[in-house]
Amino acid sequence: MEPNLPNSLIVILGPTGVGKSDCAIKIAKAFSTEIISSDSRQIYRHMTIGTAAVTEEQKQGVPHHFIQFLEPNEYYSAAQFERDALPLLERRFTEHPIMIMTGGSMLYIDAVCNGIDDMPTITDETREMVLNRFEKEGLDSMVEELKSLDPEYAMEADLKNSKRVLHALEICIQTKQKFSSFRKNKKKKRPFNIIKIGINTERTVLYDNINKRVDKMVCNGLIEEVKALIEHKDFNSLNTVGYKELFQFFNGEIELDQAITDIKTHSRNYARKQINWFKRDKEIKWFKPDDLEEMMIYINQQLSIVG
Repeated sequence: MEPNLPNSLIVILGPTGVGKSDCAIKIAKAFSTEIISSDSRQIYRHMTIGTAAVTEEQKQGVPHHFIQFLEPNEYYSAAQFERDALPLLERRFTEHPIMIMTGGSMLYIDAVCNGIDDMPTITDETREMVLNRFEKEGLDSMVEELKSLDPEYAMEADLKNSKRVLHALEICIQTKQKFSSFRKNKKKKRPFNIIKIGINTERTVLYDNINKRVDKMVCNGLIEEVKALIEHKDFNSLNTVGYKELFQFFNGEIELDQAITDIKTHSRNYARKQINWFKRDKEIKWFKPDDLEEMMIYINQQLSIVG
């Protein structure tokens, strides 16, 4: 590696189940550096199997940040991730001119690479009030209110994503302004270089990998992990694939086989959503999971350009 290399963040991204963690660890070892996780569910403790959180054995001695540092009842957002990750990068760059970030949470990646709009801090009272209404009235009622308060945002928002709908409503209710009025979508300049590596494979291969991974999770104790968390099932952290389906099973709403099938289906749907999101970013250079040598060649080329 060249001396006095400018600080650079290598972002390893792609759909769920494609093998990002393994690639990130190999690249981190090649540069003797550390990894920041940009996974919005691996941040929680007690959710190891269902989130495919990296184990100590898988880490191979590579330090990881933002893995299982919160309890499931603690609130966390992409904005908080931005505020926490940037100072961490600044500190770690003093020892490692190259850092790695990997994960599939699109908003977390955007928060660090591009910045997200500054939003008002929501009070506990507002958050609790909106959540209580959601639990009593359901998502459809909240969507209708969002359409009334902020029709512009409702036109473009994923109205099936309860987290997004509730957050927008929190802003509208607390500030008495439209959520869309706070969204400037202006890219923030970062004091480090960013190299984006996308990992993907043929859709049939990816889907097969996802199905096999779910089966492996079940064999490794996913059902027992979810059962131990059932008293916390209403927390937003647990409103996620792999957990919500099994909560339905424990509630007697569906059979176990159907829950496992649903986990596979919803995981594949999420992978498709991730791919479509990442395709919009022309800064991403795409590779197959096994193309590690080509990835390293590209990374070194980019580092030589910025150096």
